[in-house]
Amino acid sequence: CYINDAFGTAHRAHASTALIAKYFPNDKMFGYLMENETKAVDNVLKNAKRPFTAIIGGSKVSSKLEVLKNLVEKVDNLIIGGGMGYTFIKAQGGHIGNSLHEDELIPDALEIMAKAKARGVNLSTSVQTLVADDFSAQANTQLVASFNIPDGWEGVDAGPKTLENWKKIILDSKTIVWNGPVGVFEIEKFAKGTLQIAEDLAEATAKGAYTLVGGGDSVAAVTQMGYADKVSYVSTGGGAMLEALEGKELPGVAAIKE
Repeated sequence: CYINDAFGTAHRAHASTALIAKYFPNDKMFGYLMENETKAVDNVLKNAKRPFTAIIGGSKVSSKLEVLKNLVEKVDNLIIGGGMGYTFIKAQGGHIGNSLHEDELIPDALEIMAKAKARGVNLSTSVQTLVADDFSAQANTQLVASFNIPDGWEGVDAGPKTLENWKKIILDSKTIVWNGPVGVFEIEKFAKGTLQIAEDLAEATAKGAYTLVGGGDSVAAVTQMGYADKVSYVSTGGGAMLEALEGKELPGVAAIKE
């Protein structure tokens, strides 16, 4: 018999994860990890209880564009944080100073926002931002309105007013998927927002919500806060989880289900 327990490579059509399964038409199955990962994905993409909220962070829209396009068709609330949020803020006419953004993806951001509006999805970006005058732990910082970041300053974390807005959305949700930090998590003084999201998800889980956490920094945040066992599921799938959130069929999963 053939047992596949490698969800982390399920998005690749490797001989050892997909092709070999064809030689075991009647005796193939998921291992425990693979089964749990696929159930977690199904819980948010196919069986979500509503309100359904997705929190997508990270540095670039380009790395999660297909995730955003897929989830805006499924969720009730779409929270966009981290560096990718500034492309959306600039697309709305905001002044973002030196914050990370991708001008070439502004049309995509506008398309996602238009789709959210048409579907009645609450798309939430930062309203208050912690900004720094340098990308370092020694930088000077201040809190400013996210749509009016001064020249020479860049957004590095979500501000308290933003986190207050997002907490309300999270605690009102029944299903939540989180992938990607909402600040520069690798620098401790800019990690407060991401750690707060982890705390909010633990609280939402305690209230009965189903919470799925994926992505390196998101997983690190819930682990660092001691909340790994206080959310519903922590995925270690990496790229496979991202492709699943894009709505793609994973070859390693499909091979077992055939």
